[in-house]
This record gives sequence, C-alpha cells and structure tokens, in this order.
Amino acid sequence: MKQVRYLLLIPAILLMSMKSDKPAYRLFDIKGKKASYTKMLKQALESDIVLFGELHNNPICHWLQYELTADLHREVGERLVLGAEMFEHDGQLILDEYINGSISTSSFESQARLWPNYKTDYKPLVEFARSHRLGFIATNIPRRYASVVFREGFEGLESLESEAHQYIAPLPVPYDPSLPGYQAMLDMGGGAMGGHASDNFPKAQAIKDATMAHFILNNLHDTNLFIHYHGTYHSNGFEGISWYLNQYRPGLKIMTIASAEQESIEELNGENAGIADFILIIPQSMTKTH
Repeated sequence: MKQVRYLLLIPAILLMSMKSDKPAYRLFDIKGKKASYTKMLKQALESDIVLFGELHNNPICHWLQYELTADLHREVGERLVLGAEMFEHDGQLILDEYINGSISTSSFESQARLWPNYKTDYKPLVEFARSHRLGFIATNIPRRYASVVFREGFEGLESLESEAHQYIAPLPVPYDPSLPGYQAMLDMGGGAMGGHASDNFPKAQAIKDATMAHFILNNLHDTNLFIHYHGTYHSNGFEGISWYLNQYRPGLKIMTIASAEQESIEELNGENAGIADFILIIPQSMTKTH
C-alpha cells in the first residue's frame, strides 16, 4: 500500500515542478542582489533624473517603462517630464504640437520621423504624455549631424550653419575616449573602417550622449522628475548620458536602469554586475517586437 502511495506521488511532484513560475524578468540592484520593483520605484521618486536603458526590441523593457512612468506620474503628477532617444531634437515642434492636441494622430505619424517599432513600443508613452499633458522632450541629435561626426570628427560640426547648433550640445563637447564604453566601440570598429573612421565611431556615440544630456538638463527644473528612454548602451556603467549629465551639472540625483538578456534570470551574470543602479534581466527566449 505504501508503495502504491509513493508511486501516486511521483506524477504529482512532477506536475508541481512543471507548474513552477516562469517570471518574465528579474530586477537586481547594483550589488547584484535581487531587488523589488517597489524598491526601484522608491529610489526613482527620490531622484532628479531616471535613465531607463532599454533593449530596443524587447517587449518587457517597453512594458516596464510604461508601468514605471505611470507609477511616477501617480506620485508626482504634472512634475513628470518624459524624454527619449527615439526623437531627434529638430522634431520637437511637431512632437509638442501632437502632445498639445494641435495636430491629429495621422498628421503626427505621417510627418514625424518615427522608428519602425514606434506603434508597438513608443506610442503608448507618447499617448500617455498626451493624455496627461506632460512634457515629452526629443533629446537626440539629428542623425545627419551624428553622421558628420562619424565622417569628420567633432571638427565637422564647426562648419555647420549656426541654426544647426540649436539641435546639438554646445561645442566643444567634453570627451574621454578612455571610458570603457567608448573604448569598447573602438575595439569593435577595429581596422574594418580604417583608423580615422574607427576613431570617430565612439565620437558619433558621444555626441548623441552629450546632446541627450544637454536637452534633459534644459528641461529639468527645480521640481521636475525627468525620465528618459534610450538604448541601454547609452548609460551602462554610469557612462554615456550619465557621464555627460555629471560633467554638465554635478550633484544631481541620477538613477540608472540597465537591461540585459540571460539564459537564466535567477542570478546576475558577471558581465551585467554593477552596470546600473538597477539591472533588468530578461530571458533570452523572450519574444521580440520587431
């Protein structure tokens, strides 16, 4: 009889193990310990700027961006300001017109230079800002000017018309090629692009980082809380946008969130340790938005 009971227990144990939770993400803090969403939200509310680094095609990143934005708004209301890499600053007027209700959705979406995954990934944030009349800042440098830096270095920006400079961080921009993120880009460029082009590869990234930091600060007032969305590489390791914010205005309370995929999300892999205040880890098998 005992043997029969034991045999009956085996399928039940197997069924229970098969039904174990499959979480879509885990949060870790800067020390590599598991962290709660509540802890991250609390620290965000104590910050001046939240830098949310995303994986552009990852639905969990975009969902959590929306949830965090909504929860911040619930606490601080109209003091919340949104900003994104996905909008170049010469498109600020049309973004403002849409947020303010001056133009239709069809006009905005047909005339703004939107990323291919706008409707699935960024439209919910824009619509949130529009429905609550929140500022939404187009922080990125126009790509044509980033291309100038890639071809000619920072010096190429000096020859632009004066009107163009209103869309770029003030020149000359500080630049430290020894920062690990930029150094990795140099290594990634290798000899494939030629020595000169390779040197300019991280400079093109740096002018984006500097410009995004510049327009974040231009729209950060004493009582504001600014949340910014961008590719995680732009703030990993407290570099990129975060480094420029600290160069331009030391003493700000900046909270960074990095995103990464791992085969297992139960523990933080070594390469992802310490890259942000909070690290969002997502299973590698997660479906993609594009």
